[in-house]
Amino acid sequence: MLTTDPAFAQAARSSLGGHGQIDVDVVSDGLTIEQPHLAWPDAAVIVADVDATRPDDLQALQRLAMRLAGGPPIIVVTQAFNETVARHLLQVRVADFLIKPVTPADLVRACARVAQDTTGAAAKEAQIYTFLPAAGGVGVTTLAIQAAMLLLRQGSRAGATTCLVDLDFQHGACADYLDLEPRLDLNEIEPRPERLDRQLLEVMLSHHASGLSVIAAPHRPAEMRSFDPAVVTRLLDLVSTRFDHVVIDMPRTWFSWTDNVLIGSNRLFIVTETTVPGLRHAKQMVMAIQERLGDTVEPMVIVNRFEQRMFGPGLRRTDVKQALGNAFAGTIPNNYGLVREAIDRGVPLEDVKPRNNVVTELKKLLEPQEQAKPSTRPAPAAEKSRGPLWAR
Repeated sequence: MLTTDPAFAQAARSSLGGHGQIDVDVVSDGLTIEQPHLAWPDAAVIVADVDATRPDDLQALQRLAMRLAGGPPIIVVTQAFNETVARHLLQVRVADFLIKPVTPADLVRACARVAQDTTGAAAKEAQIYTFLPAAGGVGVTTLAIQAAMLLLRQGSRAGATTCLVDLDFQHGACADYLDLEPRLDLNEIEPRPERLDRQLLEVMLSHHASGLSVIAAPHRPAEMRSFDPAVVTRLLDLVSTRFDHVVIDMPRTWFSWTDNVLIGSNRLFIVTETTVPGLRHAKQMVMAIQERLGDTVEPMVIVNRFEQRMFGPGLRRTDVKQALGNAFAGTIPNNYGLVREAIDRGVPLEDVKPRNNVVTELKKLLEPQEQAKPSTRPAPAAEKSRGPLWAR
C-alpha cells in the first residue's frame, strides 16, 4: 500500500491485517518511493493512494503501472472522481478504484476480488461493440439487439458469453423489444457506485430465452437524469470482465460519461438513415468524435433502412459512400414488416425469418474487421494479470 495519509494507512492495517491471512506492507512515502527497492513480485495487490489534484501523483501512477506490466494489479484510492481522473485511469488500466472515504469492508472486498481474479482464470478481454444514433428513430436499438444475437450465436460453440447493455436510461427500449423486465436499479447503486460488485450485477441482469444477458433500467421518459460517471464506469467495468462480447445501445444525448464509453469500444457504429439530413448528421457526428477523442476512436457509419433504386428518385449507394467517405461502413436493407413482427413478438429477427436480408448484411459489418483491426489497447503482456477498467 502506497500512501502518505496516516489515517488511511492505520485503517488499512486494521481492516486488512486483522484477517490473519493478509500481510499489509504500508509504504508511507506513497508514490514517491523508489520503486526498484520494493518487493513487487511478492505482492498480490498494490493499493495506490493518489491525490488526483496533483499532476505528479498521476504521472507517478503511470510510471508505476508501466513498471508493473504483467505483475500485481493496482487498486487506486482517490479523494475525487471526475472526467480527468477517469481518463488517467483508463490509460493506466488499473484493476479497480475506490473513492474516499473508504470503508474497511469496501477495501477488503476490493482487494479480495482483484486478488481472486488474478489467481483464477486468465482475465478476459471483452470485445465491445457500441451503437450510437445520429438522429432519433433510426433503428439503433434494433441493430444493437441483432448484433448481440449474432455474437451470441457465433460464440456459443466456444462457450463465449454476450451481454447487451442499454445505456439510454430515459428512453431505452432494449428490454421492451425483447419482452423482458428491466432489473437495473439505478437508485440503489447511484449513491455508492463502489457497492456494485459481481454478485449485485448478477441480480440486476435480465435473461432472454436465447441465452442473451441484458442490462437495462426501467425507462423514465419524463425524467432527465445525468448520472455520476462513476456509476457507468463501475457498471461497464464489471460487465466487460464478466462477458466475452458486450454490445452497448447508446442514447443520442451526450453525457459526461459518453467519451469514456466511446474510448472503451473496440467497434463504434454510428447509425443513421437514408436521407440527406440523416447523412449530414452522421458526418457531423463523426467529425465531432474525431475532434474530441482523436485517434483513440474510429467511428463507422451504418446507413439503416436503405433501399436501392435502379431508376427513379432517391439516394443511391454511390451517393451515400461519397457523402460519408472513409467513415462509411455499409447499409442495412429496409425490411419494416420483418422488424415490426420481431419487436411485437420479442424475438430475434432470425426467429421470424431465418437468413433474412437484415441479419445477413449486419453480419457482414460485424465480421470483416473483427480480426484484422489491431487493438488500440496496451499489449497483452501489460494486462495479463488484471481485469480491465472501463473505459480502457
